[in-house]
Amino acid sequence: MSYISRGLLPSRRDLGHEEVELLKGTTTIGIKCVDGIVIASDRRASMATFIASKRAHKTIKISDRVVATISGSVADGQFLTNNLKAVAKLYELEFGRAMSVRAIARRLALILWSYRPVVLIAHIMVGGIDESGSHLFNVDPLGTLTEEDFIATGSGSPVAISVIEEQYSPEMNVEEGKKLVISAMLSALERDMATGNGIDVTVVDERGVHFLEEKEIQDLIEKVKAIR
Repeated sequence: MSYISRGLLPSRRDLGHEEVELLKGTTTIGIKCVDGIVIASDRRASMATFIASKRAHKTIKISDRVVATISGSVADGQFLTNNLKAVAKLYELEFGRAMSVRAIARRLALILWSYRPVVLIAHIMVGGIDESGSHLFNVDPLGTLTEEDFIATGSGSPVAISVIEEQYSPEMNVEEGKKLVISAMLSALERDMATGNGIDVTVVDERGVHFLEEKEIQDLIEKVKAIR
């Protein structure tokens, strides 16, 4: 995961724009399993110490079997994911087949790179499944693209990634993956003040994108808490 010093980035004032507060602060987690991808995110968006939203949806469906998560500036993240959704749909209409996970992630990296010297404050994870299997990509604000087995982004990521690194296995299935992302997210909720207000969990497998219902998430939380 990449960390960028503020001193290396041009500020809005440097570019002739008035400084504004941005909606930000989050934890998003993704892991690759043998039968799919599992994504978790919290629901809090903050402006400095103010909680701006308690119902922020940070996992966005890009196509039938691809999702992306937002951390950083909500506005920049929404702009980028809306762009990806349009590109994926146009590709499907023109070529009659779904755009691969890698192609969607590369498109995102190209958009971010092309905006230089302006830097869009968005750290985005792209995950999904296609003809070549399950894929999880990390795309940082400068347009760096890497494929990973697991990723954590946002202010709570240092806490979350430590839990994942200790417990993750490449042979893990989706059911095991759901418990792991819940465990990592609970740790982030406990230690990061910009992470909170609940957990969203999303599974991407051969059947498509499935956003877990609140009851299923609560049941998973209770099971994980019982063995922690």
